[in-house]
Amino acid sequence: MTNLEAATETAMEGETLSGALPLPTPRELLAMYPPSEAARQTVERGRSDIRRILRGEDDRLMVIVGPCSIHAPDEGLEYAAKLAALNRELSDKLAIVMRVYVEKPRTTVGWRGMLNDPRMDGSFDMAEGLRVVRHLFTTVSEWGLPVATEPLDPLAPAFLGDLVAFAGIGARTTESQPHRAMASGMPYPVGFKNGTSGSITVAVEAMLSARGRHSFFSVDDAGRCCLKRTEGNPDTVLILRGGKVVDAQSGAKGRYVGNYDFASVSAAGRELSDGGLPPAMVVDCSHANSGYDPRNQLIVCESVARQRAETREAQVTGGGRIIGVMLESYLEEGKQKLPDRPQDLPGLRRGVSVTDACLGWDDTETLLRRLADT
Repeated sequence: MTNLEAATETAMEGETLSGALPLPTPRELLAMYPPSEAARQTVERGRSDIRRILRGEDDRLMVIVGPCSIHAPDEGLEYAAKLAALNRELSDKLAIVMRVYVEKPRTTVGWRGMLNDPRMDGSFDMAEGLRVVRHLFTTVSEWGLPVATEPLDPLAPAFLGDLVAFAGIGARTTESQPHRAMASGMPYPVGFKNGTSGSITVAVEAMLSARGRHSFFSVDDAGRCCLKRTEGNPDTVLILRGGKVVDAQSGAKGRYVGNYDFASVSAAGRELSDGGLPPAMVVDCSHANSGYDPRNQLIVCESVARQRAETREAQVTGGGRIIGVMLESYLEEGKQKLPDRPQDLPGLRRGVSVTDACLGWDDTETLLRRLADT
């Protein structure tokens, strides 16, 4: 037995994987679901509009809105049809981007999103997940809505990145070196959320990292392992999502604290400027800023609209500049728990989130019209 064979046998003896299943290559998936000319134009327009807003060349408010996560493609497309119609009406005032989140980070365990487990039954048929998600991204783009998503698996952008206009890196992964390197090579704007504790510093550091050059492992169009080198992504933005106070003595996390008020926005703007970054930011109206109560998103949005109006009227210079908001919204308000048994999945209520609670469509439409009027 050669040294290589012995090493391979030893490695296999310690193997804990239960199996490996083939997936389509990025090139094969693209051939299955190629973007139409309309979809390509939407992606390019969306990326360009967001870049212009980040740089202060477009004073529209960017609104990233949609379900916390999409678990049923038909419901997601029903929502997209409603949002596309509203987008056509309000596009001169708002730059609407649909939140199409298909990967979910979990604190411990749980459903990890449609890309990983499209049937929500623990089968983890990622080949089906890639096909379903690619079709969803393509259709939403064809309808004139740029797509925003949260990339978790560092390989996923190779399969879906050509259809993405904006990526939001979550609070749990903002500190992740692989995600910072991945963001540095994305050909579209990337937002970094502040940490779950509310720390802005980790997001500022992530933005600075993503603007630099990186090299990292990935796959090419043919599915072969490769080394990717990046030149850095200049289009990054801070996303304020609030935090949870930590007790100094016990270390236990307590109440949720928002960071969308004028003082917090100004402080964040100063920290961005001190780091040599533009003091622009997006306010996540959900998560800790809303205390995970979807109705409180209305309060956060009203505060953002008021700050933008007052800042513009007073011709304030320096400090922070809010250029967008993120909203969690679905067909119906609230959330529901995934059943423990797969056979009970047909009993899920239609159009209700299975992750964080969302605003319903009627309140969403009213809110977006109010933002456009403001």
